Amino acid sequence: MKLTVQGREAYAYTGGKPFDASLPVVVFIHGAMHDHSMWGLQSRSLAHHGYAVLAVDLPGHGRSDGPAPASVEAAAAWVVALLQAAGVERAALVGHSMGSLIALEAAAQLGARATHLVMVGTAFPMKVSPALIATAEETPLKAIDMVNAFSHSTLAAKPSAPAPGFWLHGGNRALMRRLQAAYAAQGHGNLFHQDFLACDGYARGLDAAAAVQCPTRLILGSSDQMTPPKAAEALALALKADRLVLPAGHSLMGEAPDGVLNGISSFLSRTP
Repeated sequence: MKLTVQGREAYAYTGGKPFDASLPVVVFIHGAMHDHSMWGLQSRSLAHHGYAVLAVDLPGHGRSDGPAPASVEAAAAWVVALLQAAGVERAALVGHSMGSLIALEAAAQLGARATHLVMVGTAFPMKVSPALIATAEETPLKAIDMVNAFSHSTLAAKPSAPAPGFWLHGGNRALMRRLQAAYAAQGHGNLFHQDFLACDGYARGLDAAAAVQCPTRLILGSSDQMTPPKAAEALALALKADRLVLPAGHSLMGEAPDGVLNGISSFLSRTP
């Protein structure tokens, strides 16, 4: 589904079903150097079980025009504008990693219009080490390999998404390389470095949490090296969120796809 958001073309995957804004709406927001495909199982399942799904490509990622937002706040404002463009009054927000901070900020901006907030693989603050930021700027392909290794807790999780036997490391690296190359080819520069700066610079997490009015669930990986569960404790306390910890690393949708889906769907079934 293509929309015009803030004067530029935007893409959102609707889970293989026509988008119907009269149904309960769920917005999926991917993390740094990813796109809507990270939510393949979760978005498609919900779309076929009574929800209207918008798994977005953030600006500059996947099929949405760039440049990428300069900050988490700007990305959240884009999500709010996308809902307006799609004719959506209220929505649940689900985000992974950088996308979880965008979902948090969007929920704060939406107020009562946000029905649920699910933050997957999250932390606040989401600081990135200066060495990794420098590597992302100077040798982004090396940084992609580093982050890819940090994001997975195993060499071959079973089962994995989108199907058993799928090579999580190779698929994730290929996606990140493709997004990096496409962004540079469009003349926008270094996407990896831009996404890392947005994560590192976000300072409004606790302020945003205080403005969130909807129930919140955190879905965390017990072996997550990028955003370990203890790094989400302040956020969980501020949001009065419940926590679901799965046996996975940071790449939860790949290593624990069914657990993430069940964690989202069981939470959405609650009526705020």
